[in-house]
Amino acid sequence: MMADELEERDLRKFLRDVDEITSLVQGLNSTDPVVQEKAISDTEKRLHIQEVRDDGECKTKLNRTVVNSQDAATWNMETVRRDSFMSALEKDAKERAKRRKKNEGLANALKEKGNDAFSKGDYGTAIQRYTEGLEKQKDMQVLYTNRAQAHMKLQEYKKVINDCEWALKCNEKCIKAYFHMGKAHLALKDYNESRKSYQKILEIDPQKESLFKDCMNEVDLQERKAKEEEKALKEFQSGKYTAVSVKELLQKLNKPDQNILYYAGGIRVLTESIKDCTEQTVFRTNNGFSIISDNKVIRRGLSIAKENTAEAELSISLLILWQAVCAGNEENQRLLLTHPDVNVQLPMLLSSDVPEIQKQSLALLSLYSQTENGRRLLVRHQNLTKWLQMLIAFVSVMDDRASCAMNLLSNLIQEEKFKIQCRIKLSTSVLPLFAQFLKTIKQVNQPALAQCIGTMGDLCADAVIRLQMAENEECWQACLKLVDECCSAGNSAGYQECLFTVLGLMMNLSLESNLVIQEHAVDVSRRCLSLLGSKDGRIVTRAIGVLSHILPASSMAVEEAVTGGVVKRMLRFLKAGGQTTSCYAIKTLAVCTQSNSQAREEVVKSDKKFDVLLKLLASENEMLVGNAAFCLSKCFEVPGAASSLLKSNIVMILLKHAGGEAKRTSVQENAAVALGKLCTAEPRHIIQLRELNGMAILNSSMKYVQDL
Repeated sequence: MMADELEERDLRKFLRDVDEITSLVQGLNSTDPVVQEKAISDTEKRLHIQEVRDDGECKTKLNRTVVNSQDAATWNMETVRRDSFMSALEKDAKERAKRRKKNEGLANALKEKGNDAFSKGDYGTAIQRYTEGLEKQKDMQVLYTNRAQAHMKLQEYKKVINDCEWALKCNEKCIKAYFHMGKAHLALKDYNESRKSYQKILEIDPQKESLFKDCMNEVDLQERKAKEEEKALKEFQSGKYTAVSVKELLQKLNKPDQNILYYAGGIRVLTESIKDCTEQTVFRTNNGFSIISDNKVIRRGLSIAKENTAEAELSISLLILWQAVCAGNEENQRLLLTHPDVNVQLPMLLSSDVPEIQKQSLALLSLYSQTENGRRLLVRHQNLTKWLQMLIAFVSVMDDRASCAMNLLSNLIQEEKFKIQCRIKLSTSVLPLFAQFLKTIKQVNQPALAQCIGTMGDLCADAVIRLQMAENEECWQACLKLVDECCSAGNSAGYQECLFTVLGLMMNLSLESNLVIQEHAVDVSRRCLSLLGSKDGRIVTRAIGVLSHILPASSMAVEEAVTGGVVKRMLRFLKAGGQTTSCYAIKTLAVCTQSNSQAREEVVKSDKKFDVLLKLLASENEMLVGNAAFCLSKCFEVPGAASSLLKSNIVMILLKHAGGEAKRTSVQENAAVALGKLCTAEPRHIIQLRELNGMAILNSSMKYVQDL
């Protein structure tokens, strides 16, 4: 029998014995006489078997053919025997626990020694220490998974799988075991088994979906890579011209110390030979990335490239080649970004003084940014802390580089890790540059600036970034400056698009609450009020949105807005506006009526019998309903307002919302408060309330009403 089979048999027997003894102890302690009697019987049988094993022969044999034949003395003797057994069993259990604890300590010490060897790259010694630990404690799961990881480093994939199987015998839900097993199967090109292993991870812990997705993507990538290489080999062996040409050209480019134009020309010719996946694969399997990137002449040329020089031509040629070999080929994309020099070369090329080098660098990076895997490669292998600043800088460029840079940035912000890296330089480097562009809209690429502002607004979805921007006074001043410039420029498309996006940015920033926002609230609300007459409905909607966000920050802003006629304007928009505009308008109205008595009086005066607000109460949009009910509750404080609704069905409407099943509890609370204030201001409404059996709801609403 093989050694590992013996080891498995011993472990299984040990675990089975533990289970049996545990079951016997539970039975002996049972309050059920039948269960207890069976446990005694099973225990005696087990002791009898043990005696036979220990002495080589059976010395005693119990006769259990007669049921309930014992007299009192026999029963007492049985009780003594049971108590003695329990005492012996307890003593044995304690001794076993003591030995186990000692062995566990020794195993842990050996595990730490193994971990230390592993961290130093001494995988052989690590395996030896983990093995010694398992000799002390066979059911220690972590020793199996650690040893599997060490075997993985030594490319001993079948041993990895074996150790993972042992770990799963100790714990069938061991995620690490399935993870290492999946990697080992993948290395052995057993793709289906690898997928099964990773699928188990998701079944055990659905929270590991991101890990599962990454693992499955890697399996798909490796399987696709193998198929590509198999196909490329067949086509190469069949003599496909372009495939053969790629290999021959790489051999020529591998010649050291040639003239820089020799390499630039050769790379151009090589690029023309890359027609499809076959040539891309031949390039990869013939060490194309290393042959080119490790060439001393090429590396030196990249670092000193200037306009109208051979070095610039070389850099441009190389960037175009990289695009050709990486387009639609994830394995080539990975190899390029994991090459040691690329981390330095790409940012350097992106910030080059040569426009064409910048253009081709952006094209290459855009190729990566268009797919989820490509973006993850960038985030994983590039230090992107300075990229936000570098890409925003292209706003000052008047050609296609600007839009390409903005599209690249827009794609990158889809990655959460990129947002996290953006936080680092935001306040010190990015925001000063961004504010400068906002203030100098006439000197920059306006379509690119609009894209940039929109992207910065999207970045505000990150709470840390939004907080930094909202606290930046220069940023607010620049936004106001841009609004002024756009308003004075008329209906120019470029200016209007910038105005639209900057209003969106200010909406997002005003979600925060701080002193900077309070200080700028009046100026912001003034600009927004002036935009309410715009012919561009998108701008009007966003101006109202900013008002709804910014007015709560300042009572002075509310007072000035009310004096400036905001109430009548909001009512007008509520009569004719779409749902988004109405949501912002009713929120603005709610803010004004909450703290300003003049606003409440104007609503009562302008909205005869509350036609507009009652219409909103019939909406299916709970935000509209909740804010409309809030406005009504405030307006009922105006003398005579509640009386004007005596002949309406307002009681039934509010009662329905107060006792309804709205998802937003604020809807119920606001409706209940409005109902309470309605009946308090005009007691005659109580008659209808009683007829509708609504007194209980009214009583429950009283706790929300502070001034009844």
